[in-house]
Amino acid sequence: MIVLHLDAPPRTREERLGDVREALSTVLDPELDEPITDLGFVRSVALGEGGELEVHLRLPTSFCSPNFAYLMASDAKDALATLPWTRTVVVALDDHHDSDKINAGLAADAGFRGTFGSEAEHDLDELRATFRRKAHTAAAERCLTALLRSEPERDVATVGEVVLGDLAPGRHLEALLRRRWDLDLPLDPDAPVLVDHLGRRPDDVSMALRRARSTRISIDGNAHFCRGLLRTRYPGSEQEQQHRTDGAEPADAAYDPTFIPLTSLTKEHVR
Repeated sequence: MIVLHLDAPPRTREERLGDVREALSTVLDPELDEPITDLGFVRSVALGEGGELEVHLRLPTSFCSPNFAYLMASDAKDALATLPWTRTVVVALDDHHDSDKINAGLAADAGFRGTFGSEAEHDLDELRATFRRKAHTAAAERCLTALLRSEPERDVATVGEVVLGDLAPGRHLEALLRRRWDLDLPLDPDAPVLVDHLGRRPDDVSMALRRARSTRISIDGNAHFCRGLLRTRYPGSEQEQQHRTDGAEPADAAYDPTFIPLTSLTKEHVR
């Protein structure tokens, strides 16, 4: 029997741009636990006919933490490099106080410590692990708070006995399962929800839930704050942002700028 190996048809430009968007959507802001595509951090994508790819990223401020900035930029380069049709991949971070250093390190594949030298006391693995734990805590809190709202007579202390199978299906549960997968926590329906990153149940359920709520509020608040800063720094960037419903304020839902650029301030804004 003769087996024919047919090459896949070449990807069109539109398909390649879709590939780029999908790859970048896997890159998360570690602190905000959101894809950089949803946050509007992708400034431009340039695609050459021969598979040359150049992507520019932007951040809400020029002084965003360099380790966060490097992590997102290097993750973006890694994600794009997996696309089979790329010949060269360049990822550049614009308008950051360490742009030159970060972009040089990315171009040389020097890694975080190779890029920042003695300024980098640690690599980024622990940073990434810390924010994965926070994302898991926040995801669990969203699920349990939704459960408490749907069952107003439920005693808060009983949420320590809630298992995954008790939760309503939906995006909050899906997000929690993804975070548990990242931490190698059980995903079976009988697995308790309120656990730490090692799967340990808390001794004080009410206190654990309050702490989880603080973590969730911090993440949601920072996410909306950063969105507003980006819209102020780069007018028009709101068109690239996806609405975040968790912790949203009415102004966020309508995408009215939380922060109005001074250059566009009118009398209508101050009435």
